[in-house]
Amino acid sequence: QVQVVESGGGLVHAGDSLRLSCAASGRTFRGYTLGWFRQAPGKEREFVATIDWSGNTYYADSVKGRFIISRADAENTVSLQMNSLKPEDTAVYYCAADTRRYYYRSSYPPEAFGSWGQGTQVTVSS
Repeated sequence: QVQVVESGGGLVHAGDSLRLSCAASGRTFRGYTLGWFRQAPGKEREFVATIDWSGNTYYADSVKGRFIISRADAENTVSLQMNSLKPEDTAVYYCAADTRRYYYRSSYPPEAFGSWGQGTQVTVSS
């Protein structure tokens, strides 16, 4: 059973940047699509970005051009560089791994992912 721990969240002003990191233990990330999701108060958890085992990336329209997802399989980590942050980016951010290895999907709903961490809070003030 893989365990993941997210870090790097905080309170920033609109326009600032943050870098989130996610470290896994118990199982390798290698071969799995990794994703970042977020959940704002009163809202459902939503997809933010994914990166597959080949390095192909996919972003939600709301973050495209501002966020960059990357992975380092040797360190079993995945990161999310968030630039030009907006108040609407305020949420708890979670990383997770696809439940299936080397598996292509046409979409990335949260239910397709497992091994969720506790999340890290990102708050963007206006």
